[in-house]
Amino acid sequence: MNKIYIIDVTNRDGVQTSRLGLAKLEKTIINIFLNKMGVYQSELGFPYTNHEINYVNANLELAEMGVISPMILGGWCPVIIREITKSFRLTNIKHVNISISTSDQMIKGKFEGRKNRSDILKMMVNAVREAKKLGAETVGVNAEDASRTNDKYLIKFAKAARDEGASRFRYCDTLGYNDPFTIYQRIGNLVKAVKIPIELHCHNDLGMAVACSVAGAKGAIDAGVDAYINTSINGMGERAGNADLLSVILAVKRSSGMENKYFLDERIDISKSWKISKYASYAFGIPIPINQVGVGENAFAHESGIHADGALKDSRNYELYDFRELGRGEPELVDTGRKITAGEYSGIKGFRNIYDKLEVEFHSDAEAVKILELVRYANVHTQKPLTNDELKFIACYPEQARKILTVTPP
Repeated sequence: MNKIYIIDVTNRDGVQTSRLGLAKLEKTIINIFLNKMGVYQSELGFPYTNHEINYVNANLELAEMGVISPMILGGWCPVIIREITKSFRLTNIKHVNISISTSDQMIKGKFEGRKNRSDILKMMVNAVREAKKLGAETVGVNAEDASRTNDKYLIKFAKAARDEGASRFRYCDTLGYNDPFTIYQRIGNLVKAVKIPIELHCHNDLGMAVACSVAGAKGAIDAGVDAYINTSINGMGERAGNADLLSVILAVKRSSGMENKYFLDERIDISKSWKISKYASYAFGIPIPINQVGVGENAFAHESGIHADGALKDSRNYELYDFRELGRGEPELVDTGRKITAGEYSGIKGFRNIYDKLEVEFHSDAEAVKILELVRYANVHTQKPLTNDELKFIACYPEQARKILTVTPP
């Protein structure tokens, strides 16, 4: 039975949101949360980029230790041989997606006559071959601007990727150009011609990223292959963003055309939705919209007399799913009295008070001082008060934390 899997791209595409970003520690915590949520794969970043290398290797170490497991950590590379070679030389990455533009608009507009369709095809084949030679266990091939790419050429491109050993083909609706009906048909035709698992990577420029992702996945499964939907927490991403993680999950699990007909990876645990959404909001510094699906302040709010009466009688009257399923409903206590925080100028007494409340014990004063120094650096690194999860991570995995916090310019 073919299924729908989630590949989250918050740490690669979400962080490309203009004027925003995440510290490497925050990206690591997001990977840990995604793993707990049962996400199939996290696209953790750019393994060829100098400032990402320590972070990538530290997260791969955490995967080997079982901290981030069984979720796969995958990297993103352009179809440039030197960048692919660098990725495998400087990191232990085993799963990559390689990307190149395929539409005539992009080929002409970006390469300005220096490349043609045949050149693009050859570059992709050579890049897949190089990644496999260097030890890649899986290689996904991305067709940037697939939604504006000629049908025959897109099929030819996907076939060449498959024949070279690509594990999946990523159909990128880079400008959010598709509608649900068109993408369903195009994906169906593509799969029938190529027979390769499909990734759906949809942007939200027209407000249809979630709808197109789900419709595309449906088209892939109807044609006989697994579907992998690219998501981002809270829909973060370039311009109008990417397909929102929770919205995609709920659409697959609860919409009338999908429920009990198309099946989501059984590892997905939506009870982690509230926590991961709140953390991403804090890390990015962007409030969750009041009407955000599932996690917005008004997602389960009723004011109309008719609605309030109906919801109180039976929540199913006006709520399609229960707020408790998403990890909501527990009282959130806010300490309004004395508060000791940990930061770049913290002393040992205040620091130990904080960790006592977190029920973290140190074996010696020397160990406490060592962790305090890391916490100071982490505060400089994030420029925000550290969350309890970040503090616990640093105490539990100090060596990986040190690596994540180390960014050395060339």
